[in-house]
Amino acid sequence: MTSYVTSAAKAEINELRRLRGLLPPELQSWVTVEKTTEIDPPLVRCEELSRDEVEIAIDLVKWENLALDQRNLLFWHEVARIQNDTIPREGWEMAALAIGLGGAVGELWVQDGVLLLLALGLCGVSGYRLYQKNNSEKALQELLEADDKAIALATRFGYTLPNAYKSLGSALKTLIEQTPKKRLRKQYETRLDALRRSASKAKSQSKSKRTSRDVTQPSPYQL
Repeated sequence: MTSYVTSAAKAEINELRRLRGLLPPELQSWVTVEKTTEIDPPLVRCEELSRDEVEIAIDLVKWENLALDQRNLLFWHEVARIQNDTIPREGWEMAALAIGLGGAVGELWVQDGVLLLLALGLCGVSGYRLYQKNNSEKALQELLEADDKAIALATRFGYTLPNAYKSLGSALKTLIEQTPKKRLRKQYETRLDALRRSASKAKSQSKSKRTSRDVTQPSPYQL
């Protein structure tokens, strides 16, 4: 039993070390990769620990059920979100909204018009920022952009373009099959559809460069 636990711990350490090696050099000094300590965590997520430190936290129990190429592309998706500066942040908006609402109620009581307007203005600004952060269409677009950049990162690390598309497409298919939550599953399906369109576009752009013999072969971009 002790031997099994030790072996599992070594495997986790090796996987985290391997993933750190997949970070672009410009990120290695301020992005860390760790095993998540949450209860029922997502497969992988990013968190800003400070202004100059970001952590990628991974549920290694679920992670090890994925193929190596699937892991790599999902990891680079998170790296792309960091590079695109689209990871969630603990902001001031909720605190400001609470202060604004409290101030507005207080100023209604004392009937100070100027301070009431200031409190309502604070509520408006913080409320709008919260709306922007939780806009589902904007969040989905950011995920699609991260998928595109993950493909580019994969080619930077030695993948061919068709294999990069196939690996990410395979990972999304697996997540769709394993995800019971309807909303999250729909998000994966939307990403897979967008990835297929992107692969089709890449295929069209490369078609003119292929020989007539290559054209007769099955498409390497088929997801």
